[in-house]
Amino acid sequence: MDISTKAQILSDAMPYIQKYYDKIVVVKYGGNAMLNEELKNAVMRDIVMLSLIGVKVVLVHGGGPEISDMLKRVGKESKFIGGLRYTDEETAEIVQMVLAGKINKNLVGMLTRHGGKALGFCGIDGNMFVCKKAKGEQDLGFVGEITEVNAQPVLDALDNGYIPVIASVSSDVEGNTYNVNADTAAARVAAALKAENLILMTDIRGLLMDKNDESTLISEVNVSDVPSLKKKGVIGGGMIPKVDCCVEAVRRGVKQSIIIDGRIPHAILIDMLTSEGVGTLFK
Repeated sequence: MDISTKAQILSDAMPYIQKYYDKIVVVKYGGNAMLNEELKNAVMRDIVMLSLIGVKVVLVHGGGPEISDMLKRVGKESKFIGGLRYTDEETAEIVQMVLAGKINKNLVGMLTRHGGKALGFCGIDGNMFVCKKAKGEQDLGFVGEITEVNAQPVLDALDNGYIPVIASVSSDVEGNTYNVNADTAAARVAAALKAENLILMTDIRGLLMDKNDESTLISEVNVSDVPSLKKKGVIGGGMIPKVDCCVEAVRRGVKQSIIIDGRIPHAILIDMLTSEGVGTLFK
């Protein structure tokens, strides 16, 4: 690629930079992009770049595989009910240690090494998330449902030029620690911040008309069409909770939510700073 082509690419990105300048974008980080070191570095560089051009990026993360690995190390079996991790009291402690400790601080360190300014939080810090025990057909133990969001710690960090990195661990009014689904946490944070975008990183192209054919990507969905897509079976299985988070965020005031393919290097930049989408947009 010659110098003129590189300059043209930067020039073409200007309208998108103007669109997102000084706006809040919440990125839920997970999937393959979190396990592959090359992709992880690409994601961190992209987030730092967005921050440097004036986009206020908030990073929310989970860490299911690393939690499972730590449980295995201590001789504890991972148990899932309806796609959610059953969390007894001991598991809740391990979840807090892995998410709020190891993963959160590693991500903060990576952002710093790539030239960014980052601060690590979990939902307990500044009483950011208040939750209650999640109710379902089966008992999930210490799995929490967010009831309140205090966005002030995040806003304070953004106003001082930091990238907030948030682990999806929370507590209730009695101080009990809960494991909270990271997609749900990201949606609630984005809503509380009235974010321009909520971006969920996944391991698939996005929402597919035929789940076995990636060429059937649905590039845009109106949230009012989601119930009919569920009835048709287009939205099913593991996509249901992700789509529900996108819908909830939009209905709570986020301008748009996007499920993007985290396997694609620089997927965030492609989606935000070019006319080429790499996933499914909900609005």
